[in-house]
Amino acid sequence: MRFDFERTAFGRHETFALRFGWLTKGAQALIGGEPVFEAEDATVRLGVGKNMVSSIRYWLQAARLIERSEMGWTLTDIGAYVFDDDGCDPYLEDEATIWLLHWLIASNPALATSWWWFFNRFHKPEFTGGELTTALQDFVKAQVQSRVSPSTLKSDSEVLRRMYVRSAPSGNLQIEEALDSPLTVLGLITELPEAHGYESRPAAREDLPPTILGFAVVELLRELGEMQLPVADLMYGPVGYPALGAVFRLTEGDLLAKLERLVAGMPHKLELRETAGVHQLYVLDDLTPIDMLDAHYNGTHQRAAA
Repeated sequence: MRFDFERTAFGRHETFALRFGWLTKGAQALIGGEPVFEAEDATVRLGVGKNMVSSIRYWLQAARLIERSEMGWTLTDIGAYVFDDDGCDPYLEDEATIWLLHWLIASNPALATSWWWFFNRFHKPEFTGGELTTALQDFVKAQVQSRVSPSTLKSDSEVLRRMYVRSAPSGNLQIEEALDSPLTVLGLITELPEAHGYESRPAAREDLPPTILGFAVVELLRELGEMQLPVADLMYGPVGYPALGAVFRLTEGDLLAKLERLVAGMPHKLELRETAGVHQLYVLDDLTPIDMLDAHYNGTHQRAAA
C-alpha cells in the first residue's frame, strides 16, 4: 500500500485492459486448487488466448485477489470473500464490488504502479493521452529506481485509459475489444467531446457506498497502525500512502459527507469528532476491512443508517 521506489511494476498486462468476466474466470478456476495459469490447456480452460491468460493472472494479482503460496496460486482472503463458491458477488452484479476492485488496484503501487500514480499523484483535471504519458514518464524518471522503456509507459497510459473510459461504438472493433472493463461504469475518467482529451475530476460519487469507502479507511488505518486519523489525512494521504479523496475522486465536502453516513450506520464502532475546526475519525472497535464488506453485503449498515 505504501509506495516504494524499489518495488514497482509496469507493462505486465500484455497490453490488455481488465475485461468483464476475466476475474470471475480466473478466480473460479483456482477454487479447485489446480495450477490453471501454468497448465498446458490454460487457454482452453479459460477460453482466451495465451497472452490473455497471463493478463488475467496479472489483473488478479494487481487487484489483490490471488497470491503465490507453496501450493501455487491461491485466492487471498478478499479474493475468496468475493469469488468463492459462496462468495458475496462472484459475477460483479453489485456496483459496490467494482468500486472495491478499483480501490484494490489503485492502492497497489507494487503491482499496479501506473494506476497508483494516476489516482494518487496525477491531479490534472483535463489532459490528453500524450500529456498523461509524458507525466507518467516524468514520475518514473524522478521516483522509480528501475529504468522503464518509454514504450512500456505509453502502453500503461493507454491501457489505463481503456480500463476507465467507455469505448465509443465502432464497426471496426473486434467483439472482444468492444467489451468494456467493468471499471468504466464508475465514471472516474471520461472522454471530452470532439476528441479534446479526457477529464477526471472530483465529484459527489453518489454510487460509491460508504461501506466501500470504509473498507479503504480501515485498510489504511491498519496499515498505519492507527485507531484515529484526521479527515485531511484521509483526503490527501499520509506521505507515500493512498489518498482516499484522490483515489475515489471526491471533494473534501463529499468525503466528509460519506464518512458521516458511514459513522451513522456504525455508531458504536466509528466516530467523527471536530476539535478547533479539525475533523478526526476514530475507530472505537477492532474493525477489519472484511467487517466493512459484511456491513454492505449483509445489509447491516443500510439498516442501521436508515
